[in-house]
Amino acid sequence: MSTDQSSLTELTGLVLQVRDTGSESAARLLVERLFPMVLRIVRAHLPRRSSEEDLTQEVFMKMFARIEQWRGQMPFDHWVSRVAVTTCLDALRYQKRRPELRWADLSETEAEVLDNVLHDENEVSASDAVSARDLANKLLEMLKPADRLVLTMMDMEGRSVADVQAATGWSATLVKVRAFRARRKLRKAFAELETTRES
Repeated sequence: MSTDQSSLTELTGLVLQVRDTGSESAARLLVERLFPMVLRIVRAHLPRRSSEEDLTQEVFMKMFARIEQWRGQMPFDHWVSRVAVTTCLDALRYQKRRPELRWADLSETEAEVLDNVLHDENEVSASDAVSARDLANKLLEMLKPADRLVLTMMDMEGRSVADVQAATGWSATLVKVRAFRARRKLRKAFAELETTRES
């Protein structure tokens, strides 16, 4: 039996123990095994790190509250990743935080990086990579949570349409359409940001 297969079998066994007997030790082991994956998802899809601990805890509370709903049609860790992604989307919707970004809001380095990108003057240097990532995150915050999620997964994490489909439950067509529209909205936000430079 491969390591992946034995890991899946172990997770399934722990789930059954939690469901059938309410085993606290099995619940602790489930959290221990799934924590790195859930934390990675939360960090990737929540812009403000200050609440990552609360959101991670919320994912696990939802997992245990809905554990009876898992029917085994997909691996348990995939099911939990879907719960985590949905929880992040809900949190982002709740925040409804899509601030208007102006050129004056950018740091000097971010403005320089953006200027270089807009005018294709040169590549972003390694020393400017942090500023470029911060700038990308500021622009992504202007998008709706679902748009932000699909662009983060596909363009920043390099995940495939199938990966996004598995994590969100969306159809492949919806993933592609949402990614296309999100990129178009991002380009528009990018262009609007440049116009604030002149005003």
